[in-house]
Amino acid sequence: MTTALCPGSFDPPTSGHIDVIDRALSLFDRVIVAVIDNPSKDAMFTAEERVALWSEIYGDRVDVTRFSGLIVDHVTEQGADTVVKGLRTVEDYEYELQMAQMNRHLSGMETVFLPTKPELAYISSSLVKEIAKLGGSVGGLVPDVVEKALKEKLS
Repeated sequence: MTTALCPGSFDPPTSGHIDVIDRALSLFDRVIVAVIDNPSKDAMFTAEERVALWSEIYGDRVDVTRFSGLIVDHVTEQGADTVVKGLRTVEDYEYELQMAQMNRHLSGMETVFLPTKPELAYISSSLVKEIAKLGGSVGGLVPDVVEKALKEKLS
């Protein structure tokens, strides 16, 4: 059984994230969405809220965990075989490649890159938050449950 771990801050989960997770589900037997709990980041949603959003989006189709610290440690704790990272831009690739090489150096862990569909590549969590804060529509950029959570958070 192959297990993929998909880590990220996911603040909030977007349609681009969903694309990557859906494709990981078609490639691996088990998929874990791992929400990074980084207290130094100024997140809109708490780690608990982000975990709850993922659980609502996927139900029991994925496992959802929360972690802080080194990803290689969490991969080992979860019994995962590989990390899956989505790529939108060349800048994403350059950053993620360096991280993948370091993780492989530290633990032998493999990373699989999945390029986001071109029609979703412009979507980022930071842009979604900015649009929502300014009263714009985020329909189609995020799952309905996330759109509702953004409206509640900003009201």
